Amino acid sequence: MTKHPEHTPHQVAPPPPTRCNCAALREAARYVTQLYDQHLAAAGLRSTQFSILARLKELGPTTINTLAHALVMDRTTLGRNILPLQRRRLIVVKRGENDARRKELHLTTAGQTRLAAGFDGWAKAQAEFEGTLGKERASQLRDLLRVVVGTEFAAEPDARA
Repeated sequence: MTKHPEHTPHQVAPPPPTRCNCAALREAARYVTQLYDQHLAAAGLRSTQFSILARLKELGPTTINTLAHALVMDRTTLGRNILPLQRRRLIVVKRGENDARRKELHLTTAGQTRLAAGFDGWAKAQAEFEGTLGKERASQLRDLLRVVVGTEFAAEPDARA
């Protein structure tokens, strides 16, 4: 005897995307990324590349693991994202000064120049975003997103809750 679809156990449908926190955050991130990419294009950078260069300048020579942690990125994803920057000689990998086994990422002079060239586009994107959303709301959003990034999600719900 074959089962008909109407006789299979009822499956719970996933919540609509409008109620999914992850989907909403990813959609907003893609939307805002497009804005920044448009403004950074004149400098030959994408928003992710600009972020990598800016954070590397802030941190100074550092390992890929440290940079990945600072950017809240998976190490392998960061590795794929730095390859074009290496090919363009905007960053280089060198052995550590104090430990030759340690490989450090360094921002090159060309990388600093490209980062500086991208700053104007970044500032325009910031101004457009804040002009649309409002400075206060944009600031509140950044604060809230920092809280999200600082949250440690438990693998299992806490039994005490």
